[in-house]
Amino acid sequence: MSKTIISTPDAPGAIGTYSQAVRAGQTVYLSGQIGLDPLTMTLVEGIDAQIRRVLDNLRAVARAAGGDLSDAVRVTVYLIDLGNFAKVNEAMAQYFEAPYPARAAVGVSSLPRGALVEIDAVLVLGD
Repeated sequence: MSKTIISTPDAPGAIGTYSQAVRAGQTVYLSGQIGLDPLTMTLVEGIDAQIRRVLDNLRAVARAAGGDLSDAVRVTVYLIDLGNFAKVNEAMAQYFEAPYPARAAVGVSSLPRGALVEIDAVLVLGD
C-alpha cells in the first residue's frame, strides 16, 4: 500500500521531522496540532483560544486530505491541565457531530512551544 503525504498552508507547517498528515489507503493519520496560528506560527493566547485553533488546524488538514472532522474515528487529546477537559468537550461539540469518534485524554507535563493542549486524529475516508 502506498502512502500520500498531506500538506496545507491553512494549518501550521511541521516544526520537526513529521508531516501534517499521512494517508494510507482510506485511513488518514493527522499529526498532533497545537494552537499555532498558521500565518504567524505563533501560539495563540489562553486555553479557550488554543483549543479552537487546534481544532481549526485539524479541520484544515482533514479537508486537505479530502475529508473533514466528521470522518474522524479516533481522537487523542493531550492537556497539561486535565482540569481543562470540560472546555475541550464544549469546543469539540462545536466541531464534531454524533456519532462521535473514539477518544482518549492524556495529562502531560509539557507540550511543544509551551502549548496548553494538543490534539491528533485518525480519519477513515469513504465507506
